[in-house]
Amino acid sequence: MTATATPGEIAKFDALAADWWDPRGPMAPLHAMNPLRCGWVARHLAPAHGGNPGHLAGATVLDVGCGAGLAAEGLARLGARVTGLDAAPAAIAAARAHAAAEGLDIDYRQGMPEDLSAEGARFDAVMALEVIEHVADRGAFLRALAGLTRPGGTVFLSTLNRTARSWLFAKAGAEYVLRLLPRGTHDWKMFVSPAELGAEARRAGLRVAAISGMVPQGAPNGPWRESRDVAVNYIVALARD
Repeated sequence: MTATATPGEIAKFDALAADWWDPRGPMAPLHAMNPLRCGWVARHLAPAHGGNPGHLAGATVLDVGCGAGLAAEGLARLGARVTGLDAAPAAIAAARAHAAAEGLDIDYRQGMPEDLSAEGARFDAVMALEVIEHVADRGAFLRALAGLTRPGGTVFLSTLNRTARSWLFAKAGAEYVLRLLPRGTHDWKMFVSPAELGAEARRAGLRVAAISGMVPQGAPNGPWRESRDVAVNYIVALARD
């Protein structure tokens, strides 16, 4: 196994493949936050691609840890040319089937970023949304993402801060009290603060260009909104100069 993934994490998300597209299933929180994530990425990607976040034609985007394709489809619907990459074979199969049913042309591949980087692939933007808190080696993962990004491009990450509040809401609350996520989805010790992520990104040749918090509105699994509050969920754009 390569440095950025473990068999246990791959198997955990592969087992959810059949339920990934159920908006009331175990991936309901991802369905709820996905419009915010995709809109945020599109807004920060648009200036280099015509200025309209709703029309990203010509932009090449890699979605690392794409699962069954929630974010990949979101960016493809905005006109981007999307490649989806995941190490979980059942998730990739579900992604391909759903994209075909929706008439979307997305290039889904099974594998890990270091494998694709070895092929010399480069993209305008690389996304890894709700992924970095699951990888075995964050430094190696960030270096692989940077290597897949063309100079002047952007790496987009969304993840969870390691705070008392994130333990209460994203771990204990979401998995054990409200049961919004399957138990064992997250390991709080693997959450990463913005300061830690910024320092690790710099060592990988990336710099923080923008950061926002993401917070749910109203009922559990309701819509999410952008916020200055990064204590639990946040999304960040990392520029590759």
